[in-house]
Amino acid sequence: MKASSESTAARLSRSQHNYTSCNCDVLAAGAILPKERFSDLTIRSAEITDAAALAQLMCELGYETTKSEMQMRLDRIATDDRCRTLVAVCDGEVCGMIGTLTYPSIEHNDLSGRIVALVIKSTMRRRGIGRALITFAEEDFGQRGITRVALNTRIARQDAHKFYESLGYERNGFRFTKDLSTIAAQK
Repeated sequence: MKASSESTAARLSRSQHNYTSCNCDVLAAGAILPKERFSDLTIRSAEITDAAALAQLMCELGYETTKSEMQMRLDRIATDDRCRTLVAVCDGEVCGMIGTLTYPSIEHNDLSGRIVALVIKSTMRRRGIGRALITFAEEDFGQRGITRVALNTRIARQDAHKFYESLGYERNGFRFTKDLSTIAAQK
């Protein structure tokens, strides 16, 4: 953990210092784009000032989140060098995000990567933004020597399954979850 006197903005900037803004026309060029393309899609590290937009994106995924909750999450993420939070910005507005995690693996000798969140604003989908975020994250994983990336998606999100498969991701198992707070409440 970093000293608490350091601002969240400074920690986010330092923990994700390898990222610079990029114009992603080239990254999105291979995407099927039924809607208009962007002239200024940029991917950059998330900033504390993005908390309201990120909270809204989490709500679109079905995870009710307030601005203050997102600020708290960003503060925690900023202290963990294994985590990256990137945002896609178009016309000055955050329109998508991807969160990644690098972690040691008990099954393999090298580090593994995980995409922990990917969401595009509902009015901006099917324009190559998700593809650009995935490409950017995969390039970052590659620069850190990670050769294996995993992600989870809800069973009901059939469009997301097709999207990930179109990018070369393969289904290889099941995910099980358990809410431990219900066990704690019973004790």
